[in-house]
Amino acid sequence: MKEEFNRKVIVYGEDFWDFYNSQKKKVQDKIDFVIGLVRTLKAIPEKFFKHIEGEEGLFEIRVKVGTNIFRIFCFFDQGNLVILINGFQKKTDKTPKNEIERAKRLKQSYYEERSKK
Repeated sequence: MKEEFNRKVIVYGEDFWDFYNSQKKKVQDKIDFVIGLVRTLKAIPEKFFKHIEGEEGLFEIRVKVGTNIFRIFCFFDQGNLVILINGFQKKTDKTPKNEIERAKRLKQSYYEERSKK
């Protein structure tokens, strides 16, 4: 049976790859699994994908490996296109403001570059 993707996922810039490549294989495998869910599930459970409260159009992909928690920021463009921008290991209950600010800058940069094309 052929897998049917509902969403296309792409990476913008190097921040996501820097984060991804610095992780152990077990974490990378779980990130790949969760991104696969984002691609294929019509309704993604909040356990894996959630809107960032108070931030227009910014979402987090949620990955847990053992007791370690990781977040990958992303946003939508042109309907079902998901843009991955950066990730980090979460060590506190609240998402660090500097990580949200970084994601907002990357999102803005993406749209600025896109508008020049």
